[in-house]
Amino acid sequence: MTMSPQAQEALEVFTQAVGWEQRARLLMQWGERLEPLSDEQKVEANRVHGCESVVWLVAERQGEHWHFNAASDARMIRGLLALLLVRVQGLDSQALRELNLNAWFEQLGLGRQLSPSRSNGLNAVLKRMSELA
Repeated sequence: MTMSPQAQEALEVFTQAVGWEQRARLLMQWGERLEPLSDEQKVEANRVHGCESVVWLVAERQGEHWHFNAASDARMIRGLLALLLVRVQGLDSQALRELNLNAWFEQLGLGRQLSPSRSNGLNAVLKRMSELA
């Protein structure tokens, strides 16, 4: 499965990071890259259930490909969402369903730092993406 230039950039940056503290700082910086959602988008219909933090997800189909935007009230989750989004942006429905989320975060060097609740929350976001697609 091919990766976008943004996903390649994330992979390069995170694999060069030394230790969890540096990755945590990077994670928060990547979270700041998320496009903010409007108040009209932060509605119950766009909320992802299964996350401990509040997460909203908005999807837009562009031809055969999908573009997502997301937001959360938690800084660390915003960073994880940003990394998820750079990996899924522009994928078609089939590729989205086939994405191995755990493998992506392992490649980034974040797999072992994800608590079970964060991992479950990210999987809930990916599941919601697949449902929308």
